[in-house]
Amino acid sequence: MNLSVKMLSKLEPPVHAFEVIIVRMGITLICCVTYMIAMGVPDPIVGPKGVRTLLVTRGITGFLGLVGLYLSIQYLSVADATVLTFLTPLTTAITGCVLLREGYSATQAVAGVCSLFGVILIARPPFLFNSMPAAIPDGLYLPETTPAQRMMGVGAGMIGIVGATGAYTAIRAIGRRAHPMHAMTFFSLWCTIMASLGMVVFGIPVAYPISWKWSLLLLMVGVFGFVAQILLTLGLQRETVSRGSTGVYFQMLFAVVLERLIFGVMPSLLSVLGAAIIMSSALCVALTRREPTRDSTTDSTA
Repeated sequence: MNLSVKMLSKLEPPVHAFEVIIVRMGITLICCVTYMIAMGVPDPIVGPKGVRTLLVTRGITGFLGLVGLYLSIQYLSVADATVLTFLTPLTTAITGCVLLREGYSATQAVAGVCSLFGVILIARPPFLFNSMPAAIPDGLYLPETTPAQRMMGVGAGMIGIVGATGAYTAIRAIGRRAHPMHAMTFFSLWCTIMASLGMVVFGIPVAYPISWKWSLLLLMVGVFGFVAQILLTLGLQRETVSRGSTGVYFQMLFAVVLERLIFGVMPSLLSVLGAAIIMSSALCVALTRREPTRDSTTDSTA
């Protein structure tokens, strides 16, 4: 999905991040509302009482996380932007411990740091590996951007991390008191509204499809984004944010495999080593005995 966003930003004319969000979240919103109405889920639009403030928080912070990610992809290489996003599990574990009083063991902390190190080995961002030219394939991780644009990309990525942290924490706070589609509906609704307002306020022109590839890339972003949000919401509703958010590290493993299958790129030794570290860390967290949390009883009976 991130690769599709990057390709869309390189088209002529380029597709702005706000337009990508509108298309992706418009598809998600339609699917969510249609499903809830068809299945008779109560309060499909406004959500259940008691968690509506949390649902709005999830929507707004989720928008910040998404727009931060997409803007950083436009100004940074996919590798650099990915490394920034993988700071999120570390920050969500801290907010879960502080705000939700969830357990956060030393094992989880070490696993999170080790996993981040594994991601760096796979992505090999130029700002860390400039002294190793052989580790950076020509033309793959070195976008032609100015220092100012790079700073904008890093700043957008950091905003995205803050937003994603708030969204993950809100989902966990909601728990099972709301249907997973409620969280996705509020997320997609607020993203669509705020991205549309952003295009109007900043005078961003709409880029219309000029080829079937253009339309296919947008469709891929919408469909894959919808499926990813379903799985993310289900996971975070049933697990602590420190353990649940660690699962997003696996997307780097899928990226390595798909890159080999689609583009014929053979993973380097550093990529294999990074993948092994991520797999080991994730397995360690998954096998760690879950510590009881303050709201575990409430979640199990809601």
